[in-house]
Amino acid sequence: MTKLGIGVGIVTTLFCFSVGAQTINVMTLDQAGAETVLQAARESAQQRNAPSAIAVVDPAGDLLAFQQMDGVRPASADLAIQKARTAARLQRPTAEIEDNINQGRTAFVTAGIAALRGGVPVRVNGKVVGAVGVAGLSKETDTEIANTAAAGLNPLPKTAQRK
Repeated sequence: MTKLGIGVGIVTTLFCFSVGAQTINVMTLDQAGAETVLQAARESAQQRNAPSAIAVVDPAGDLLAFQQMDGVRPASADLAIQKARTAARLQRPTAEIEDNINQGRTAFVTAGIAALRGGVPVRVNGKVVGAVGVAGLSKETDTEIANTAAAGLNPLPKTAQRK
């Protein structure tokens, strides 16, 4: 019986080691980070006098924060969420996808993704931790607001932090 117990213990230990070797740590946007990105987008939209719907998602594309500003078109809410989700899952700005389609890569049209400008991944130390999607006034303005918001989490260079 003792040999059986030792054998089970050894096998269990081996399984634990193999499971541990098969995991990775993934950094994701938390609620505080999502609110920071949302606030940066809102302020950017207000400065441009551009009512917008703003969505912030985690790397899987799940919604973390959302705001629909007064005066935005009703369809903008769904568009903002889809733009953010696409940018997070593909880990690139939706502007690249729109450009690819315009250059003839039409397979993206059938992929069930938002191929409209205004979705930008949020990166920390080069890793995608989430994304922001903006829909409102125009594709250029949406992209500018999303870029500003996505950069909202990046720390300032050390020289810029000193006062």
